[in-house]
Amino acid sequence: MEKLVEDLKKIMVFKDTLDIGDIVLIAAKKPEMLVYALVNDIVRDETRRDEWWHVSMHVLSLPPSNISWILRTEQMTGQEIFTMDGEERFMKAVVFETGRPTLKDDDRQGEKGKASLRRIK
Repeated sequence: MEKLVEDLKKIMVFKDTLDIGDIVLIAAKKPEMLVYALVNDIVRDETRRDEWWHVSMHVLSLPPSNISWILRTEQMTGQEIFTMDGEERFMKAVVFETGRPTLKDDDRQGEKGKASLRRIK
């Protein structure tokens, strides 16, 4: 798993943090898989003394599925490979660059406050 994670870090741009709305890459050794998931909730597990989090995600696969894992900060931010049911896992938020410049609010407005985009039939 360490070799796979090294290779992934060479070809992917990852974030060092995890936020609701992030897309994460999940790698598993058994079953062997690489999948993306959308993080839809992160809630502190108050029943534990150490920092553990309930991370709820929508796995972007066919069919789509919902999962919820209880992870430490180091595990959910890709700082540490962890195990579930004795099998290794890795999870880290991905940065997707669009390559397009963003438009400022002023650039979205044409003359006299009208939108600069036109509808073409």
